[in-house]
Amino acid sequence: MKHDEFVGEVQHRAELPSRGRAIRATRAVLTTLGERLQPNEASDLAAELPLEIDYFLHNADSGQLFDYQEFTQRVAERANADPADAHYYAQVVTDVVGESAQSTELLDVTSQLPEEYDDLFDLVGEDYYE
Repeated sequence: MKHDEFVGEVQHRAELPSRGRAIRATRAVLTTLGERLQPNEASDLAAELPLEIDYFLHNADSGQLFDYQEFTQRVAERANADPADAHYYAQVVTDVVGESAQSTELLDVTSQLPEEYDDLFDLVGEDYYE
């Protein structure tokens, strides 16, 4: 998937009014996810994404430990959104990532996160995990 298609999918699925808002949501989610993952996993996932999108994971301060509530709060602050919208943006971006990345890579990501992060992957197709 190319950058424009990725951003367009986020904009459409999250029903955002502009590409700028879609990019902001994507940056907020992937930067925060990159902070939560171990450095090598953030880089591995970044390698599966369009060049302009992978930057958000590569430049995150990886290896931090925080719960899902903190994850959502960080996304909300970065996306200038309320926590409910931030949660939905995170699910949408993760779903688009799931279509861009190999299934084994997303499984590696989910294996690094505690069970409380399972809601993050609610929109990712069930066949992805088979």
